[in-house]
Amino acid sequence: MLTKEIQIAVEKGEMLPLMEEFYTIQGEGYHTGTAAYFIRIGGCDVGCHWCDVKESWNAALHPPTNTDIIVENAKKYAETIVVTGGEPLTWDMTKLTQKLKQENLKVHIETSGAYPITGQWDWFCLSPKKNKLPVPEAYEIADELKVIIYNRHDFIFAEEQASKINQKAILFLQPEWSKKEEMTSLIVDYVMKNPKWRVSLQTHKYLNIP
Repeated sequence: MLTKEIQIAVEKGEMLPLMEEFYTIQGEGYHTGTAAYFIRIGGCDVGCHWCDVKESWNAALHPPTNTDIIVENAKKYAETIVVTGGEPLTWDMTKLTQKLKQENLKVHIETSGAYPITGQWDWFCLSPKKNKLPVPEAYEIADELKVIIYNRHDFIFAEEQASKINQKAILFLQPEWSKKEEMTSLIVDYVMKNPKWRVSLQTHKYLNIP
């Protein structure tokens, strides 16, 4: 049970439910292959049945951590910081990103876009989910649209999402890991027929790194 003081600090974004933090190689999307420090924030109610970090859903399992501590850890390792989840925009990201930017770090986010946008982002990766669609602003500011392909209908969903996204956003289709054998070949064929899209793979899983 959190004290009232901690609850208030979490609501203000001065503390965040930190699940894990680690230095690795970005495995997905536009920045694949580049070094980055990942900050994984707990808490998500989007509820994707194929989510590979379901342990992130319950924020109560992850200790509220002062953003100063998170930033101190992050700046030791990399110039690029990726904030992910869970769903990081469940929380107010203003304080965390302000402090990261004060350290001259590049700050990226990976989000479903289902909640109001907070924080200052150098790269905004929008990965929309059918059961909780993005807020309008997410489509407007996204640098990258990454749609997970679990079945054939997801191509229709991907096109629906692409029709809403701003013109500068780079479009990616990524096979859901448990369906990669079946879906990768379909994605390759689709991208060849629809070259506005690019293929994204979870290369960190092939490399067996976090």
